[in-house]
Order: sequence, then C-alpha cells, then structure tokens
Amino acid sequence: MRHRRILVKLSGEAMAGSDGFGLNLTAIEKYATDFSGAVRSGAQLAIVVGGGNFFRGYTGASSNLPRAGADSIGMLATMMNTLALREVLTSLGVDAEAMSSVPMPSVCQTFNRVQALAAIERGTVVICGGGTGNPFVTTDTAAVLRAAELECNAVYKGTQVDGVYSADPREDESAKRFDRIDFDHVIREDLKVMDLAAIALAREAAMPIVVFDIHKPDALTTILAGRGICTEVVPRADA
Repeated sequence: MRHRRILVKLSGEAMAGSDGFGLNLTAIEKYATDFSGAVRSGAQLAIVVGGGNFFRGYTGASSNLPRAGADSIGMLATMMNTLALREVLTSLGVDAEAMSSVPMPSVCQTFNRVQALAAIERGTVVICGGGTGNPFVTTDTAAVLRAAELECNAVYKGTQVDGVYSADPREDESAKRFDRIDFDHVIREDLKVMDLAAIALAREAAMPIVVFDIHKPDALTTILAGRGICTEVVPRADA
C-alpha cells in the first residue's frame, strides 16, 4: 500500500457529478464504493469535502454579501456534502462519522482531534466538514490542516484530471504531466495543485499530496495499491 493513513480531499463539484449543481447520488455512491474498497484493503481514511456544488464563498462575495459572510455560507454547504457522504457510506456498511468545525450538535459532533484520531484508529472513516471554521480559508487548506492533525501519511486530492500538468491538458495538448514534483516547483510555476496557503502548509508539514482522477473506476483503491496514474507532490523531487 502506497500510504496507510490518508486524507482524501473531495471537491464539491465531484459531489454534483454530471449535474453540475447539488447532490448526484449515483456519483456519490461510486466514490463511497471506492472508499469502502480502500478501507477493506487496510487503509485508514479521513475525508474533507468542498462545497462548490452549492455555494463557493470567494465567488459568492459581493458588495451586499461580504467575503466573511459568504464563506460562512460556504462552510454550511460543505456540511451538506459531508452528511450526504456519511449516509451513503453507512448504507454500504462502512463505519463513518461526520465532524464539523462549526458546532452543530443536533446534526453531528464538533471536530475534536483526539476523538477523530481514536475513530480513525478503530477503522472509522472520519469526514471533516465546515472547513476550518474560519472565513478566508479554503477547504484545500482545511484538508492539509486536518491531515497534519490526524497524523496522515499523505493528502489524496481527487480531481478532474490524472495528475499535475504544466498547463491545463484540456486546453493545451502540449501540457506535460509530472509523475513526481516538489513543492518549490509547484509554487515557482504557479501550478494549480491547491491554493498557495495549502501548499505552504503541506511543505512545512512535509505532507505529500497525491493528485489523481477521482472519476476513474476504483480510482483511490487503485492508486493506493501502487497502480494507475497520479502525480505525487513531495518536499523534494528526489526524495
């Protein structure tokens, strides 16, 4: 197994599937089945889900809706995705627990590092919603933060493409895909792996980031087994 304890960053857009907005339960069940396979193979799993399929704070901000308020709405959007993923995982027989950075005790537990660690160690999938609970911080940064707190070996970012490219491969046929790349290269070339704050935090924590195509069948299980195509972002390219 490439890494035993991982945190998966799943975008809100992925939760919408081909619909482009809201929850696509067919797509969510596909991801959940893949995650279930990873757990059965021995992986310990935490997940952070974005909220862009409902509301994205920085694009929703306006003169009438300041960024701080827009980000609060975005945090609630992530919680809808978090709860949906928990329910689908549970329906597949996976022990899953939702935790929120924003206290909402009637819905789920508030995130607690000690409790989350204990849950992961007993084989429960811990889904962390609500971002960091603070505005002006993306769910990418929240994912790296939670991965560091939960002593994960790596962050696995499920995207629309099969790795990190020198340019958008959907727009530039000459774009080069990297098998392995270091954080300094990502920052220097402004490659769109995660936002700069997330990359800086991952570099400081020496937390590898594995970028893979979430839409491929059994995507996570395959990458964890050392097969399939992905890009690993590491502290040093020769590490």
